[in-house]
Amino acid sequence: MFVSLLLASFLGGVVAITGYRFVVPQRIYESFEQVQNVRFSNYLADSNFTIPEGLNFVYAAERVRPAVVHIKTWYHSGTAKNWRDDEESDALFKEFHGSPYGRMPSHPRESAGSGVIISPDGYIITNNHVIEKASKIEIILNDKRSYAGTIIGTDPTTDLALLKVEEVSLPFVKYGSSDQLKIGEWVLAIGNPFDLTSTVTAGIISAKGRNINILRTEDGNQVECFIQTDAAVNPGNSGGALVNLKGELIGINTAIATGTGISQGYSFAVPVALASKVMDDLLKYGTVQRALLGVKILDIDAGTAKEKSIKVYRGVYVDEVNTNSAAGKAGIKAGDIILRINGNEINSTSELQATVATYHPGDRIEVMVLRGGDEKSLAVVLRNSAGESKIARTSHTNKPSSIFGAVIQPLSTQEKSRMNLRDGVRISKLGPGKFKDAGLKEGFVITHLNYKTIRNIDDILKVIRDSRTATLVEGISPEGVKGYHAVAP
Repeated sequence: MFVSLLLASFLGGVVAITGYRFVVPQRIYESFEQVQNVRFSNYLADSNFTIPEGLNFVYAAERVRPAVVHIKTWYHSGTAKNWRDDEESDALFKEFHGSPYGRMPSHPRESAGSGVIISPDGYIITNNHVIEKASKIEIILNDKRSYAGTIIGTDPTTDLALLKVEEVSLPFVKYGSSDQLKIGEWVLAIGNPFDLTSTVTAGIISAKGRNINILRTEDGNQVECFIQTDAAVNPGNSGGALVNLKGELIGINTAIATGTGISQGYSFAVPVALASKVMDDLLKYGTVQRALLGVKILDIDAGTAKEKSIKVYRGVYVDEVNTNSAAGKAGIKAGDIILRINGNEINSTSELQATVATYHPGDRIEVMVLRGGDEKSLAVVLRNSAGESKIARTSHTNKPSSIFGAVIQPLSTQEKSRMNLRDGVRISKLGPGKFKDAGLKEGFVITHLNYKTIRNIDDILKVIRDSRTATLVEGISPEGVKGYHAVAP
């Protein structure tokens, strides 16, 4: 009986399946798109799905990508150490502009990083360590156009540099506000990791005001107040853009914390509030106008609170006040706790340093201190490291000049030191003209004309004006080799 029932069920199933295949018409698809457009009952219709407001990354990415550049550099002489070539660096923080490991050999070597166009006439912000040892700089735009890059100025104290290319009507990124950033806010990092041009990654603001002790300057006045994010950045991202979802620049990606040399979710950017001030100073004065309070300060933690008998856990503690400093002249005393500067709360030494660094010598700021349980407002006129409350300009401007189809750029202090030169100028861009006809190349450093020392464009013009025959050009080639060329009269 059971066997009969089982056989009957099987035959019934066969009949049903066969009948369905012949009675129900089979749909024939002409494309996979047609298959994919079939809507199943457990799928949402496209019209019912919307991206949450404020979480659309497309606008910012499309707006910023054209203004983020790829920077290639070449090193031709000497043996250069990495940005931080020590045991701590190897264990934790790695330079990430394309040559993060080991020492650079004496033969030519190529490295790479990123930069951000900040004006339509070709000014570019990047990290100082991207171009610090470079004898030649190439700037490649998002649309593949390529230009010779000129160094306008550098600031190792903040690890920032200002470059220039000779072009107009370029896309650029508008400054945003790093002061108004909130922990947890979405951001995008845009740069060229591992030579993969125009890469966009997303993350959130993980922390603000980070001091990670990676900058090393001779005067000991390095300024670190980084924005920390978990956006993936890697070697090659250095100098690239950190932007908000409006496509506004809020930071310059500078460092990563890693034990492997690649992203592990900790990246750090210089806030745009500080970066914009540095760029303006380099453009206007040729050097950064560093304002100082003139105090030794301590973070207030459990140890400091116990040692100094402090009952509050906010602000920063003034341990010493320098003689004839801005703070001393304003009445700030050792033992004061600095709470606010111009109304902005200060809760770490890095925040205080970065806040003061956004001002110039001679600027007047309001400093709110806690003294003996009472808050006291003091007016402070900031001073520079020389104790002066005035702007200090460089002896010459770093702006390029043109002659014989060549753009001539004075050497920076770092370039002179690297090449062991006291004077000289560099050909940053070369077009048709007498210099090109003489065999000179972009990147050639002119040290002498007719055996006379060359310090600037005026020296070149004077020698050529006084010369009645061919002019002998002496200098150093982009490959680091001493060379001689004859320029026709």
